[in-house]
Amino acid sequence: MGKVVLVTGAARQLGGRFVRRVQRDPGVDRVIAVDAVDPPHQLGDAEFVRADIRRPAITRVLAEHAVDTVVHMDVTGTPLGTGGGRAAVKETNVIGTMQLLGACQKSPSVKRLVVKSSTSVYGSAPRDPAVFTETTPPKSLPSGGFAKDAVEVEGYVRGFARRRPDVAVCVLRFANILGPAADSPLAEYLSLPVLPTVFGFDPRLQFVHEDDVIDVLMIASDDPRRGTLNSGTFNVAGEGVLLLSQCSRRLGRPTVPVPLPTVTWVGSALRTVGMTDFSPEQIRLLTHGRVVSTAQMRETLGFVPRYSTAEAFADFARSRGAGLLPPEAVARTVDRLSTLVSKERI
Repeated sequence: MGKVVLVTGAARQLGGRFVRRVQRDPGVDRVIAVDAVDPPHQLGDAEFVRADIRRPAITRVLAEHAVDTVVHMDVTGTPLGTGGGRAAVKETNVIGTMQLLGACQKSPSVKRLVVKSSTSVYGSAPRDPAVFTETTPPKSLPSGGFAKDAVEVEGYVRGFARRRPDVAVCVLRFANILGPAADSPLAEYLSLPVLPTVFGFDPRLQFVHEDDVIDVLMIASDDPRRGTLNSGTFNVAGEGVLLLSQCSRRLGRPTVPVPLPTVTWVGSALRTVGMTDFSPEQIRLLTHGRVVSTAQMRETLGFVPRYSTAEAFADFARSRGAGLLPPEAVARTVDRLSTLVSKERI
């Protein structure tokens, strides 16, 4: 008998891709795809179960199908379609995770749990270390938004691991996910025709390509008996970093540097019109940046991304088309502004 894999968040683009991919694994017998809404894409031979993980009914789903591997991908920063705003997202992230973990705890058949998390759990602060490792504590915990959700989710996962030591638990902390179909808050921000930035700051950013996300999830959900040490917490990101100014140049999108209080006001305005989630944590990221070490991902998990940070961003940029200005013109403008700012400081 092969594995029975349950995947949450199957109606989302990444969840659907993973469902279609994992069912091709010869070691997998059945795939149960779960979401609160019908998926807009095909799920292959997977069995789709319409269920809200915030409800106790998820316990029955695990029991009926004798699920042994759970891949929890329904931890996200954006609502699905018109499925509510920030409150609905937080409920799914936090309450949904609590219900799912409660169901896993009651299920004797569950032997493996994989959780999609985020490097946003480290926060972004002016006195942060140059590089975060998986054991580096944040200087200040995220105070809201998706980042705070991810912190709470990981806390519940650690509690579950203590209560069910027989279950292999793998937490994947993804850097900002980019690619042609990316739907994260940062992808929405980078798709704006003009990018508001924090005056005087040029943060370092890391990205991971959506194709690499699927690949590493396959490794994490694999049977440990095959020799893969795939339990624990791992940062997942492409090699290298990009400055926000480099991103704007490569997109051909001009930036508008504004003082920090004004950025907060701009964020409120953008949320009002529904353009992007410009939360306080997003503003901190675009101010101080964040870089994580991926040594454990490579050495322990045995995963090497196909795309570097720059290559993942390039694929995303191609999918978004030409910006308002040619990249060369944006580069000249940014360089000129940088020179003027430097002279003012002198």
